Amino acid sequence: MDIKNRIVVVTGAAGGIGRALAQAFAEAGAKKIVCVDLDGDGADATAKMVDGIGRKVDVANEDEIKALIEDTEKDVGPIDLFCSNAGIGIAGGPEVANDQWQKIWEINVMAHIYAARHLAPKMIERGGGYFLNTASAAGLLSQIGSAPYAVTKHAAVALAEWVALTYGDDGIKVSVLCPQAVRTNMTQGKEDHVASVDGMMEPEPVAQACLEAIEKETFLVLPHKEVLDYMRKKADNYDRWIGGMRKLNRKYSQA
Repeated sequence: MDIKNRIVVVTGAAGGIGRALAQAFAEAGAKKIVCVDLDGDGADATAKMVDGIGRKVDVANEDEIKALIEDTEKDVGPIDLFCSNAGIGIAGGPEVANDQWQKIWEINVMAHIYAARHLAPKMIERGGGYFLNTASAAGLLSQIGSAPYAVTKHAAVALAEWVALTYGDDGIKVSVLCPQAVRTNMTQGKEDHVASVDGMMEPEPVAQACLEAIEKETFLVLPHKEVLDYMRKKADNYDRWIGGMRKLNRKYSQA
């Protein structure tokens, strides 16, 4: 997909990857960018940077996602690209409280489902469209120290796969972003954590990797190239991979 003259929605746009995505799309000639975040002031600030539209939205609320899509299509035009980028992290394992499991599930997974539920039929009716879903390398590998993050990011990747294989013949394209550590509010103070073993990337090159993937209509976006090798090693010998991850767990679980 050529971004030029396209209408784009970006969630989690108040900062980090979301703000960098909005800026990259603007530089690539997008017609209009709707910048969405629970932080309404932050969304407005990004919108001003890209001559876009800021909107405060709780992506965990289906009614708000539905209204975002309907209002954008009515007031701005048909959405060509929807970027489900908002996400959170919660440390811990099965002992994490149910309400926290539910919270991360709603933001990291259900928000993507709501977008597909309410926008994919519209895109299919007019011949196609594009979803960019932000997951994580944790969705392909795992996450030391956070079962909720690992589980929800795996689910986000699985949903992206399902949408791509199910609606591809209807003109729906999907890319899923799976970086390791990126310098955002979520990773602040975690520069020495396990996700940073291959370096902490700035948001701007991550956004450029997404833009290139969208232009080429590539499914998997891996700004940290090492992740592909880790995936191959995991598939080649799962037991050996688990052993290696246990070593990382011993090193970083208390970090």
